[in-house]
Amino acid sequence: MLLEVCVDSFQSALNAKRGGADRLELCSNLIIGGTTPSLELLKKIKNEIDIKVNVLIRPRFGDFYYDDYEFEIICADINSVKALGADGIVIGVLNPDGSLDSERMEKMMEISGDMNVTLHRAFDMTKDMFKTLEEAKRLGINTILTSGGENKAIDAIDILGNLSKCSGSVDIMAGSGINADIIAEFMKETDIKSYHMSGKFEKQSKMVYRKSGLSMGLDMMSEYIIWECDEREIAKAKNIMLGGSHV
Repeated sequence: MLLEVCVDSFQSALNAKRGGADRLELCSNLIIGGTTPSLELLKKIKNEIDIKVNVLIRPRFGDFYYDDYEFEIICADINSVKALGADGIVIGVLNPDGSLDSERMEKMMEISGDMNVTLHRAFDMTKDMFKTLEEAKRLGINTILTSGGENKAIDAIDILGNLSKCSGSVDIMAGSGINADIIAEFMKETDIKSYHMSGKFEKQSKMVYRKSGLSMGLDMMSEYIIWECDEREIAKAKNIMLGGSHV
């Protein structure tokens, strides 16, 4: 059983470790699905927290079709995180027709060397997930992070169970909307052993003066709300995975 926690700050990484996470997926901008994190954040976590870290390599928000300039950045980022001791990378590149871009995936995997490779939820955006699974096997990908093509993994529990049965050497990791209750349901209904969650809660900013009517980004998001991993939610999930009861 493996519990991976997605984090985008040092404090969240520390909370995830304290809650019992087995591995981190490190990113920036979790609120938009995650982008490539800063090298200094990776360095600090690797130096100060004893936990495996897989790094998301995603140069921007949006689709997973990248131009040549973006792909150059992706490859350079893989080299950079490898040099800093990342345990794995989390990647995904698609063709315009909705198929996996195997040529670029092969190049990224070659650059990654001995690092663990996860195909992220670009998998969910492919036109044929089972065909993509077979391609992932051929490529030697270690893990596929997937919600089964739905917004929430629980809504695709049957599909995820079938993907896991067909996965061979690839580890199917259920993600999106995962918490202790959802893990308990998956453990009853499927043979999936790996789960991905953020366990986030909304933390109030310590700012006393708050400028009203001004946004630095998305209008619907307050500048004074910070998302942070909740150690207690991670601990609840880990307890379920270890055979405990949900309390």
